[in-house]
Amino acid sequence: MFPKPKSVLLPNTYAFESEPMVKPTGFREYDARWLFQKEINLMGVQALGMGLGALIAELGVRQEIVTGHDFRGYSASIKYALISGLMAAGCKVHDIGLAVTPMAYFAQFDLDVPAVAMVTASHNDNGWTGVKMGANRPLTFGPDEMTRLKEIVLNAEFKNKAGGSYQFHENYPARYIADLTSRPKLTRKLKVVAACGNGTAGAFAPQVLEAIGCEVIPLDTELDHTFPKYNPNPEDMEMLHAIRDAVLQHKADVGLGFDGDGDRCGVVDNTGEEIFADKVGVMLARDMSAIHKDAQFVVDVKSTGLFVTDPVLQKQGAKVAYWKTGHSYMKRRTNEMGALAGFEKSGHFFFNKPFGRGYDDGLVSAIAICDMLDRAPGKSMADLKDALPKTWSSPTMSPHCADETKYGVIDKVVKHFEGLQAKGAKIGGQAIRDLVTVNGVRVTVEDGSWGLVRASSNKPELVVVVESPVSEQRMHDMFEMVNSVLRTHPEVGEYNQKI
Repeated sequence: MFPKPKSVLLPNTYAFESEPMVKPTGFREYDARWLFQKEINLMGVQALGMGLGALIAELGVRQEIVTGHDFRGYSASIKYALISGLMAAGCKVHDIGLAVTPMAYFAQFDLDVPAVAMVTASHNDNGWTGVKMGANRPLTFGPDEMTRLKEIVLNAEFKNKAGGSYQFHENYPARYIADLTSRPKLTRKLKVVAACGNGTAGAFAPQVLEAIGCEVIPLDTELDHTFPKYNPNPEDMEMLHAIRDAVLQHKADVGLGFDGDGDRCGVVDNTGEEIFADKVGVMLARDMSAIHKDAQFVVDVKSTGLFVTDPVLQKQGAKVAYWKTGHSYMKRRTNEMGALAGFEKSGHFFFNKPFGRGYDDGLVSAIAICDMLDRAPGKSMADLKDALPKTWSSPTMSPHCADETKYGVIDKVVKHFEGLQAKGAKIGGQAIRDLVTVNGVRVTVEDGSWGLVRASSNKPELVVVVESPVSEQRMHDMFEMVNSVLRTHPEVGEYNQKI
C-alpha cells in the first residue's frame, strides 16, 4: 500500500517526510507543474510515477518509458523519485540523463520506446518543477489523459507490480546531435548568436549550429541553474534585449534564443529587432510552401491574422487552420491533419516530414530558420521580415490569476463579448466582425484589429495578445478595450509585462 496524497503538508515536519503531497492544481491541461516543496514533495513525485505507470498500462501501451531531466538544482532528485515510482509500477525505464525536452522525444523514436516522462519546469522561474508526458509518439498528453492521471494519483489507484527495471543510456546527447547534424552544410556563411539564458540548451545548441556550418556567438551558454542574468524564456523582453545587444555588437545575421528546456526558439533579426514567433511562422510557411505545393499549416489562436491574409501564402496555395493554444493541442492537430508544420505564438513549432518527426524542438526550428536564410542568399532576416504585410503586434502579456479562478473568469469574459455581439454593440466605435471561442475568446473588429484573452494552461495567469493591421494606436486601443473588461474582475492581478 502507498498513502493517498495530501494536498498540503508543512515542510520541516514528520508528515512532510513520511507522506506524499500533491496539490491537485498541478495537473494542467497537457502537462504537470508544481512549486517544489510547496505544492509537491519527493514522495508526491514518487506517487506521480506510480500513477503514470498505471495509466500507461491502462492505455494498453507497453510499459517502457524514456526519462530525462533539465538543468535545475533539484531536477535530478525529482527524476529519480519519479523513476522509483515508475519502476514500482512495473515499467522499464530508459534514462537519458541531462537533456533538453526534444531529446527525450527523439529517444522515443531512436530507442523504440512508446512513452516519455521529461522532468522540466520549461521556462518557469526557479522553484517550479513539472513533467511533460506522452504514451503515443510524437504526441504528449491532452486533457483526457491528464484528468485520468490526476484521478489515479490523488485516489492512490496504483497497480504496482514486480518487473520494473532501469537502464541508463551513456553519452546519449551524441546520438541526438548526430541526428540533427547528419545533413548537408549551409552554403551561406551565417553568423548566429545562440542565447540560452544559462539553461539546458547551452550544453547542445552551439555545437549543433556549428556542425551545420554556422559561425556561432555563444551568449549565456554556460550552465548555471541560478539563472544569474534572466530566466531562459525567449518571449520575455529581458532575454530578447540581451540577444539584440549581442547581434548588434557582433554584426550577426540572426539571434536565436532557446528556452529552459530547449523546445522553443526565439528570433532577433540582423537589425536587433525581435520577430515574434507567429511572424517567424509566416516567414517559414512562405519558405516551405514555395518548395511543397498546397502545404497545410496549423496555427494557434494567439497567432497573427497574416496566416490567412498574406498574399504570398495565398498565391502558393498554402492552407491554414487555427487551433487551440498549447503544445499538446497543436502537436495533436498538426499530426491529425498531416500538416507540413504547426506554428504556435509561444514559439513551439511542430515540423512533420521531411523537416521533423512532429514534435516541438527549438533546434529543429533554428535549423529551419538557417535553411530559410540559406535559400534566400541575397536577403537578410530583416528583409524577409519586412517583406511581410505590416501589422502591429503585442508580445504575450500575462496578468496573474489563480489556477482555482482563472477558468471561471474566462467563461465570464467570453459571455461578455458574446452578449455584445448578440446586441450588435460596438467596441471602440467598431462592430465585432468575428468571435473565435475555441480557446478563450478572440475578438476581431471591422478593421481587422483583434484581441485575445484565454487562461494559461500551465501557470496561474491569463494570456492577453492584441494585433492591428492598421496602426500602433489601434493595437493600443484593442489592449485598452480588453484590459478594461478584465479590470471588472477583481481576481485578475498585475501583468508580467505590458505594451
